[in-house]
Amino acid sequence: MTASDTWQKSSYSGGGDGNNCLEITTRPTHILIRDSKAPTATLTFPSASFAVFLDALKGSPDRW
Repeated sequence: MTASDTWQKSSYSGGGDGNNCLEITTRPTHILIRDSKAPTATLTFPSASFAVFLDALKGSPDRW
């Protein structure tokens, strides 16, 4: 992570203080995800792999 990362909160984070959500930031080749309650721990995914994951979620709404 760098100081210049711009983290975006999920639109599903709900009301209140908004601290119960996932945050995401993008880099040229990777996507970083973190829990707003533990911002120092991040998961990193190659952009192409993350795009495949999102497409699978969009195509299978009954799975969740």
